[in-house]
Amino acid sequence: MSALGHSLVEDPLLRTAEQAEAIGTALLDCIGRTPLIRLTHVAPEFSNIEFYAKAEWFNPGGSVKDRAALAMIREGERSGTLRSGKTILDATSGNTGIAYAMIGAAKRYPVTLCLPESASHERKRILRAFGAELLFTPADEGSDGAIRLAQKLYAADPARYFYADQYSNPANWRAHYETTAAEIWEQTRGRITHFCAGLGTTGTFTGITRRLKELNPQIRCTSLQPDSGFHGLEGWKHMASAIVPRIWDPSLADDNLFIRTEDAYRTLKLLARVEGLLVSPSSAGAFAGCLAVAMQIPRGERAVIVTVFPDSADKYLSERFWEDEEESAT
Repeated sequence: MSALGHSLVEDPLLRTAEQAEAIGTALLDCIGRTPLIRLTHVAPEFSNIEFYAKAEWFNPGGSVKDRAALAMIREGERSGTLRSGKTILDATSGNTGIAYAMIGAAKRYPVTLCLPESASHERKRILRAFGAELLFTPADEGSDGAIRLAQKLYAADPARYFYADQYSNPANWRAHYETTAAEIWEQTRGRITHFCAGLGTTGTFTGITRRLKELNPQIRCTSLQPDSGFHGLEGWKHMASAIVPRIWDPSLADDNLFIRTEDAYRTLKLLARVEGLLVSPSSAGAFAGCLAVAMQIPRGERAVIVTVFPDSADKYLSERFWEDEEESAT
């Protein structure tokens, strides 16, 4: 054999098909195990408190919703309610829809999504890129309008659809009970003292809180929601004026705080300019909640506050809230 021929045979980059199958990671296996980032500069006045956030944009679909969407789809397959020939259907404000669309493309399921017309331009483009069918509802109806449309479509043709129903599906919160909470506990080495998260489907807060309370009942868990039904925290629900998700259990929360959209927007810019983190309004709202919790902790008391940053800013960069007040006025 020539020297050239020998080098080709021995080249580690040239593998047999069987060997190649063992290289790399399947897309859906990349969901979960996201970093826990320590925020060190944004709140120096709280020298007794450590702040941490789960960076959920490290999921392949770009948000925390990858976890729940995968769990609901796998449960549908296990139960037989989702099988070849059926279309995944649900209402979404955007992120869960992106997760469905990504997973549906990977698993060869068509996806139909109902979402408010107010969903960000970037989210709509991402959903279309994955091949999802989009059905828009009036912006002023929020996620509730999308829910009603999804229910109507399913009732009219149940044989066609697998209606994931993220607001009622227990697999939603179980995904966080089994994965996100376990990761937080491990990454903080069990030192977590407080947990905060925003309420949308309520799956993230419900699942994480249930598991953390089992691991340590002394952990204080605070749910966060917008301070009114008209707000700019996409994905969050103002429970008093919205359709309350069936998976929500208000008894889980030790405290409930209301977050102003304006405070979230200010925190969003602060995180970008002080921590170098470009996050979404809902992520910034979650950290605004952490700061509110920190203010209630006595100065001499040590604390470890953890929250979830559902996604980054990449789906919101066209929004006007990034502009300074002086720029907006021109």
